[in-house]
Order: sequence, then C-alpha cells, then structure tokens
Amino acid sequence: MPARRDIYTGRLEFLERGWGPLEEEDLDLPRQVSGPPNMSIRWMQENGLPVSYLVSDHFHLWEQGSGNYHMGYSGFQFIRGQEADGLYTDPVEFDCPPNDRMGKCERHWRNVHFLRQSEEDWFAMRTFSTAADWLRRNHSHQNFYLHIDCFTPHEPLDPPEDLVKLFDPEGYSRFPAFNWPYAKWRDHMTSEEFQNSRARYAANVVLVDRALGKVLDAMDELNLWDDTLVIFTTDHGTFNGDHGRIGKLQTHQFDAVAHIPFIAAHPGGCGAWRRQLVQLVDIYPTVIEAVGRPVPDFPDNKPLNGISLFPVLQDPCAKTRDFALMGMFGQSVSITDGQWILHQSPVPENQPLYWHGYHLARFIPYGLGTYQNGRREVHDCPPWSDPTWLSDKASDLNELVNRCDDQPAPVRQMQQILRETLAKLKAPPEQVTRLGLDR
Repeated sequence: MPARRDIYTGRLEFLERGWGPLEEEDLDLPRQVSGPPNMSIRWMQENGLPVSYLVSDHFHLWEQGSGNYHMGYSGFQFIRGQEADGLYTDPVEFDCPPNDRMGKCERHWRNVHFLRQSEEDWFAMRTFSTAADWLRRNHSHQNFYLHIDCFTPHEPLDPPEDLVKLFDPEGYSRFPAFNWPYAKWRDHMTSEEFQNSRARYAANVVLVDRALGKVLDAMDELNLWDDTLVIFTTDHGTFNGDHGRIGKLQTHQFDAVAHIPFIAAHPGGCGAWRRQLVQLVDIYPTVIEAVGRPVPDFPDNKPLNGISLFPVLQDPCAKTRDFALMGMFGQSVSITDGQWILHQSPVPENQPLYWHGYHLARFIPYGLGTYQNGRREVHDCPPWSDPTWLSDKASDLNELVNRCDDQPAPVRQMQQILRETLAKLKAPPEQVTRLGLDR
C-alpha cells in the first residue's frame, strides 16, 4: 500500500504514516487524469479528458482501511479470490498449509479450490487477460490511462506445478502446500523447504512473464507502440536468501528489496539504459504529462516529490535527482547517490514518532494516540535491531558488508545529505531527531 500511495499522489508516504487509504486532501492520480469521479464517458470525451481504468487482483486495494484506490478511475475491474478475499465460504475440504488454517490466507486456499482448472485460471493470467481485453475494446479512445496492478509474484506461493518443476524437479511432491515466513530462513525452514520456496518464487515470476505477454501481444495486434507510453515496475523486491532472509520487512531496505525494475517503452525511444535515479513517485507527473493534463498545485508543506521522466526518455544526460530516499514508516531511512547507500537506524527509543493523517493504522497495529493537530502520537513501534549500515554498491552489489567502521567520512557525508534531503522534502521535523541526525 505505501508504494501505491506514492504512485497515486507523487509523494513519499513512509515519512508521514504507514499503510492506509488515500485521504481527502490527496490529489490522487486517477482524478488528475479523468477529472471528477462518476462522470459519464460522453462528458469526459466532450471535455477532452482521458478515460482511466484499473484492472487488479490486489485484494488490499479493497480491504478495510484502504478500499478507496479505485474510486477516481472512470472504471475498474476487480479479479476476485486473491489472498484474504472472502469470495467463497462453502464448507468443503481443500488443500491448505497447516499454518494458514486459522489465518487470513485460509480464504485464499478455499477460493482457488473453486477457481482453478487450468493455468489460465491463475490470478496473474486472469488479470492480464482482462487488461488485454480492455485494450481491445477501448484502444480507440483518443486518450486513455490503463493501470494494471497484479499481486503475483507476492505470496502465497502456489504457481502451476509444471512451472515449479523448472526449478525443482520435486515440484509439490515433498511439500504440497506451505507458506513462507518473513524471517531468517534457517530459523524456520529446512534446506529443502528453502530451495523449494525459491523455486516457487521463480515459477511465480515465469507465470507473470507469460501473463504480461498477453498485454504485450495486444499492444502488437493494435499497433499501440507508436503512440503509447508503457511503464513496467513493481512496489518492492523480496529476500530469497539475501542476508540469510526470506520474505520482506525485518531489516533495512537493502538492494534485494529496494532496487526494483523500472522499464519505460515510449514512442521514439532508443532502447537504452539510463543511469539516473528514478523512484515510484515519478510515475505521477510522468503520466499526467503523457495524457496532456496539468500537474496540480501542491501545498507548500506537502510538495510534489516526483519528477517527470519525459526529459530522461529524450535525453540520456537529463537530470532527475541527486539522491533517492526509501524506507518503511517508523523504521530506518535509507538514502543513496547510486554508489553509497546509507541505512540510518533510529535511536533505540524510536521517538518522537507521529502518524500524520486522520486514518488509523489497520495493516500493522501501531499504538496510536488521539488525533490532534493533524497527527497522532505513535507509542508502540519497535525499530529493526540492525545498526546503521553503509554500503558501497560499486564493490558490493548485494550490500553484504557494512562499511560504517572503515569509512567514517562517507557516513558523515551521507548523514548530512539525509538531513538536507528530509528538509527539502518537507518531511516531518521529528524524523531528524528520531533518526539521531541531530546528535
């Protein structure tokens, strides 16, 4: 959800609050593209507004506490059944990992018992097939914005078994159904379970690759490459043994989690790799420019953090930003210039910390105080136990070595840059104190 709000608002959410819905003052992307919600398509056409559409199997977008990300689109389609979606309640027997029997993912295993007959029934296939069909029916609109939000390769890890066997010949025979933890894998899994879980993740990636091909084939069929911008990215990566871990969260936003793919296909593009630093907040102004709409005026205390990428698409030397920022609410804050990456841990007491916004925390249960002056005190948010960490990507791509002790000068320099960047972004001032940057 934090990555979605970054995309939808052009602002970094994790500095102000954790997972949650759009708020009333958010200038969300779909409304900037298509204007006021619930208007007729004819009205939009006569007023020169693009049609916008969301296709997603991402249950969190509809879950209590965040279920308003679809409201600004001209239309949307929700592919039912993923993860904790309460689609089926029938009292039947079905395969389910033992540790999911009493949890939210029991719903997922119940749903797929009814939904799956062939590979085409997997959620990624249904999501991209639906999006491809929408393109075939709607590509004649003078202008449109299609947003596809596919949950896979996120767990539960249950791709078709023939794809799993590409990476582990045993397939599901030894471990019919299990869900992985977010933890150091050796504390929770055997080596065989670990390798099988990696095979399942790889198979999920193959599944998404096949599913994405349905949209790319539709682009070919409809000759859309000549006048359409396509952006391919994700919200985060995952640990698959990196740092001895599996899953996400747990520790700093190391390369395996924070360094994500970002591919843009644009008419007239040159098929080149750009070295500039790019973040998800950049999608907001880029899409608005692509559909010919004006970027709205942001208040001074909450400025737009994103940068339009059209100059970078056209000029390999165009500037984006000198530093990129990443993190998770209430945890470490990381900053990079492309070579050095500083993961700044908070002070042990992790205070002061405020949740900025009137919505409550629903996905991760922080202890929140009374809403006053636009924020709530956060009473219970234990930080990761990892110390402040400095990585040199030039010699250590996977960030396995902490250089804080032998490189004190870059540590001080990056900490100063982090202070300045937080001020430039108009981040809540308590972040400087919480991170120990005023000591």
